[in-house]
Amino acid sequence: MATPLRSSSMTVPTLHAGLLAITLAALACGDDGSALGSADGTTTAASTGTPDTGNSGLDSTGGTDSPTAGEEESTGGDPGADLEGQCPDTTLRPRPADPSVRGPWTVGARTVEIEGLQAEVWYPAEDPAAGLEPVVYDIRDALPASEQDKISDEDNPWQTCDCYRDLPLDEAHGPYPVVLFVHGTAGFRSQSLPHMVHWASRGFVVIAADHPGLWLADLLSLACGQGSVPQDLQGNLDSLIAAVRGEVPGLEAFGDRLDATRIATSGHSAGGGAVASTGDRAQVVIPMAAGGVEPGGALASSLVLGAMSDSVVAFSNQVDGYENTPPRKRLVGISNTGHLAFSEMCALRNAAGDDLVTIAEASGVCGVGLAGGLFQCDESFVPDPDGWDIIHFASAAVLEETLHCEPRAAEALARIGERYPVVLEFREAL
Repeated sequence: MATPLRSSSMTVPTLHAGLLAITLAALACGDDGSALGSADGTTTAASTGTPDTGNSGLDSTGGTDSPTAGEEESTGGDPGADLEGQCPDTTLRPRPADPSVRGPWTVGARTVEIEGLQAEVWYPAEDPAAGLEPVVYDIRDALPASEQDKISDEDNPWQTCDCYRDLPLDEAHGPYPVVLFVHGTAGFRSQSLPHMVHWASRGFVVIAADHPGLWLADLLSLACGQGSVPQDLQGNLDSLIAAVRGEVPGLEAFGDRLDATRIATSGHSAGGGAVASTGDRAQVVIPMAAGGVEPGGALASSLVLGAMSDSVVAFSNQVDGYENTPPRKRLVGISNTGHLAFSEMCALRNAAGDDLVTIAEASGVCGVGLAGGLFQCDESFVPDPDGWDIIHFASAAVLEETLHCEPRAAEALARIGERYPVVLEFREAL
């Protein structure tokens, strides 16, 4: 594919570097965490399915060794049975019973503005015409204006999406539940693109905004001496939910195909902290590399995801957060993974194989020198695609169990450690 031209209509992959140290003060920083104890001081490993218990002895360094799609042990039930959903007044395409498998929908992408927030929407779409090129996001759009031209087209790590720009929504099915995703400190709306596309392919409309004061451009601007931008993450979430409900403009293109009665929130790092208090507005809450979830009148289910070698937010934060989260809840800890395992940050490289920080430093982008150990990418970690597979497996199961009214979706979760030996921590309280 030819090098894409820069366009303001493209969304932005970018550097999850500099300035995390400034704004993560509220989050606990820790060391490896690969053998953290539970509340009673014992070390837990992959669960046998009994709530809040586990057994040890699993390999913590090997690959996922996952069965092929459709094997009985990976689906939790009949290997030939698709999931269809049982919510009243909702029609969905049959989906593979294995929640890690991509769903039946082609994914569309649309950029919208909601009360001043620039947001990306990924959604179940009609199939594209032959020859249509996939969406490519440009790293430089999330840099301060003063820094964007410092990275050349040749050096830029383009982010290609398994999705297509402005496809027609699949209006023959739905209405679709909505997942709102909040990026981390110095992140951007497409930072966790593999998860956005996976959820949309399985029948969700996924919305992620660039959050003022939290996203990369604003934090690098501060480092570049260009002033600060205040944050209002709860206000941002209120605006997005209001748009889903049709109370403010921005999502008119989706008409009545958005199910405003079935909403999930998810976020990474500081974004995970932001969604912790959304149980009054969301039925499902999924923090990643953050903490737990607060009680809320709408809350029906939670999934706490953590990396057991996270040096930015120690896995003990997820353990403690899970213990303080009300049931229905689950905890998944992935060994030999770091803070950025829940994003595409480490995998984004240019044609020369340079990572985001290397590119930015070589190009003289200001503020990147503060990244240091916060850009936690290590070739010894579980390969990103293997980690994403685990995240897709757990998150899609939890989302579909509640928001697609499909109790079979999560049957396999209790055996997640058998399928993925690197999952050394699994707990549930249902």
